[in-house]
Amino acid sequence: MAGQLPPDADDEGDDAPHRPRWLGWALVVFMLLVALGVFNIGWRIMRGPAVAPVAPAAGLPAAAVTAAADPNAGAGAGTEAGTDAGPRLLAGKALVEGNDCLRCHGLVRHYVGPSFQQIAERYRAREDAADYLARKIREGGAGEWGRAIMPRHPHLDTAQSLQMAAWLLSLPSPESGKS
Repeated sequence: MAGQLPPDADDEGDDAPHRPRWLGWALVVFMLLVALGVFNIGWRIMRGPAVAPVAPAAGLPAAAVTAAADPNAGAGAGTEAGTDAGPRLLAGKALVEGNDCLRCHGLVRHYVGPSFQQIAERYRAREDAADYLARKIREGGAGEWGRAIMPRHPHLDTAQSLQMAAWLLSLPSPESGKS
């Protein structure tokens, strides 16, 4: 009997170290935060891209808005495309909003890529600006605005990318947009 323990003694080692009560609550709170984060991401994916609705004429110069409202407004001004300048610019803006452009570019603010106004300011003086930007939209590129890579958009045809480039080049320069 010298090697036997009393009947109330615990010889199997069931005494686990006592855990503080707050640890359980901390784990529950952490799991709830993770679940809410996953729910939030799922909700945002289901809702689609978070693009704020833009007024139909926001970001366009006054001449383009006038041309969109009255197609004959620019006809006597000596412009070659006075009758279709407004609708063409609005179509270009709709294409920009309908594609993934706004994921990287802002109208005024630099995100992953440069803002649309910065792009317009840099290329506006080029003679082949619309063709150059249309090609960049379709084929993508890298290295001109830092290390960011612009993906290509092969689903766009030449006419669509030219409409997008025309809208982009019609934007006011960043300095003239500040009042």
